[in-house]
Amino acid sequence: YKCSDLTSLTIPNSVTSIGWYAFSGCSGLTSVTIPVSVTSIGNYAFSGCSELTSVIIPDGITTIETATFQSCNKLTSITIPATVTKITEWAFNGCWNLATINFRGTETQWQAIDIESFCNEYLLTATIVYNYTGD
Repeated sequence: YKCSDLTSLTIPNSVTSIGWYAFSGCSGLTSVTIPVSVTSIGNYAFSGCSELTSVIIPDGITTIETATFQSCNKLTSITIPATVTKITEWAFNGCWNLATINFRGTETQWQAIDIESFCNEYLLTATIVYNYTGD
């Protein structure tokens, strides 16, 4: 809250979880670096970060929670690790510019993810790059 002037964020390696609404409404946030020490990201954590353009979710995250990236309407790409097994409803609601999913696993692993389709239509229509090794 009250973080509209925040433009870049590097979360310290000592952090293991990002709480509910942690950076919600940080409308000036354009980039975020999440370390591999983070194993959970709470509901609405980056909701309303309307200037965020790309995100790399670290290995170890298993669930992308409800509305995590809701209304991140400039989000064009996201890197998702093969450890993700569930993407809940509203996770990518309002992310109408989401064009590319860089998935660090295989097509079979992607198809095994439990993706709740409610308000995740932009995730479901994006181009998926399998076995992604960039970043």
